Amino acid sequence: MSETTQIREDTDPNCRLDAGYGARAAVFIEVEQEQGPCAPYCVLRIRGRFATGADLDYLSGKLDQIRRLRAARILADLTELISIGSTGISFVISLYRMVAQESGGRLVLAGANTLVRETLKLTGLSKFIPLADDLDSGLARLHAN
Repeated sequence: MSETTQIREDTDPNCRLDAGYGARAAVFIEVEQEQGPCAPYCVLRIRGRFATGADLDYLSGKLDQIRRLRAARILADLTELISIGSTGISFVISLYRMVAQESGGRLVLAGANTLVRETLKLTGLSKFIPLADDLDSGLARLHAN
């Protein structure tokens, strides 16, 4: 392990230990299944930062976990997401494909900070994936017809 990695792990509060993988992850994703007014939905609580090229096995495992839930509606809570790079953009695109294109469902991104929101807009993702200012408005958009 390099000195830089050790320093980052020791000092960065967003570099959390994920017991499921036994390693430090710059991004941490909690997956919860909830019962909505019409149908079950999935909430992803995404914290930390998507480091480019890092955590690929972790993210692939999370996508598999979400796929097994067969959720047609997903609300991604980005309130605690600090930044998003190409790896995060790829993750969001994979979520969109899995939910919207494969199952005809809906993905809503909620609570993104200014930096994350701007990145989503610059990449064009906000043109086909709804962005909500907060969780309440995100839930409303998720369950709207």
